[in-house]
Amino acid sequence: MAKYNKIQTLVLMIALLFSFNMANFGFLDGKASCEKVYVVRSGDTCTGITQMFKLSPVTFGSINPNLNCNALSPGQWICVSPHLP
Repeated sequence: MAKYNKIQTLVLMIALLFSFNMANFGFLDGKASCEKVYVVRSGDTCTGITQMFKLSPVTFGSINPNLNCNALSPGQWICVSPHLP
């Protein structure tokens, strides 16, 4: 029985994380605000990502408004191409 509870907890945590990420990128309000995401790798920096995708710092900041560039972590999703209506 305890094994079942651990699996339930894991599934719930994954679902909550997925929902948070979808809300953060604007997918839950019926429209996507981000066309393409990048998954942070070890050693990445905001400056390096903006250069990699040829984004201005202003554009990068506007499509990632809650991003803390001093606390990037591997596996984190970052918007690198805004959805243009």
